[in-house]
Amino acid sequence: MSLTAHWFLPTYGDGRQLVGGGHGVGVGSAGGVRPASIGYLTQVARAAEQVGFEGALTPTGAWCEDAWLTTAMLVGETERLKFLVAFRPGFVSPTLAAQMAATYQRHSDGRLLLNVVTGGEPSEQRAYGDFLDKDARYRRSGEFLQVVRALWRGEKVDLEGEHIRVEGAHLDRLPDPVPPLYFGGSSPAALQVAAEHIDVYLTWGEPPAQVAEKVAAVRALAAKHGRTVRFGIRLHVITRDTSEQAWAHAESLLTAIDPATIEKVQAGLAQSESEGQRRMRALHGGSTASLEVSPNLWAGVGLVRGGAGTALVGSHSEVADRIAEYHALGIDEFVLSGHPHLEEAWWVGEGVLPILQRRGLWQPPGGTDLAPAPSRTVPFAAAQ
Repeated sequence: MSLTAHWFLPTYGDGRQLVGGGHGVGVGSAGGVRPASIGYLTQVARAAEQVGFEGALTPTGAWCEDAWLTTAMLVGETERLKFLVAFRPGFVSPTLAAQMAATYQRHSDGRLLLNVVTGGEPSEQRAYGDFLDKDARYRRSGEFLQVVRALWRGEKVDLEGEHIRVEGAHLDRLPDPVPPLYFGGSSPAALQVAAEHIDVYLTWGEPPAQVAEKVAAVRALAAKHGRTVRFGIRLHVITRDTSEQAWAHAESLLTAIDPATIEKVQAGLAQSESEGQRRMRALHGGSTASLEVSPNLWAGVGLVRGGAGTALVGSHSEVADRIAEYHALGIDEFVLSGHPHLEEAWWVGEGVLPILQRRGLWQPPGGTDLAPAPSRTVPFAAAQ
């Protein structure tokens, strides 16, 4: 099975240095930030579309623009790019969410993918009026998805659960196609929700051995429910024509960060109740001393950013090698990003994707030859 490549929309701002934010950290940057305007996000989306990415993930939280509204505006600015919209099931009713997804599919010609985010940090959840603890949020997610799935099958739903109650819920118009559900989480409660309800389980970019353990655990749990689950990974990328150029750029990103910023961000992340965040922090320990935690896997992003904190760093062929390694472990979908997201989309699209295509691991969406020729010069090279 060939792999699928997605990009990322920086709806909190972008820049030539690492841009912080996520999981209660707040938005910050080690350098200038490009505002997350529709104009700029359109440039990123069109670049991702042109080089052959299937879709683009849009985050959710108080630290970024609303994903539903932003991507709905971008549908008319793009032609085929799908939007992996992150949403939190505790903030809207399951019936409304199912209806919103169906409407999105009709008006976008089926370009919606849904990323279910059970919750951020407790302080952020409470700001939105959600006072459930972590395990209860996951149980609520399970009930929520039970209702949504049934509605999408055209069923009339009555449910009186622990957290969700609906009577006579139904949809007059069903989504076509039904949007696939993506989901991430490393705690036992999260893995159980994934096993029962999710199409694609996403992990942050941990070293291959740790990713293999997660894949095996979710696969075994899903089998107990008579289900199969696909797997994806969320990674940043720094790729250049040579390995030396890529690592030099990673080093320049690191040296531009004020040590006080790292200390402040890490202090905040240390309070996180997220198991995935704990695993990200364990890779670097808050130190800049040893950040290559696996061949070509750099943990520097996680020093100033919550959530996905690792990047594949290297030449185009080295990054392709690492993607192939994860693919061999069972990872079929790669959600990638880089700073700035506009320029890095071109580096990946013109440098890495053609190599994966020649190896028979990736094909442009729709089977058309969207990927630029490998010999084409990558734009923006002089600015790097």
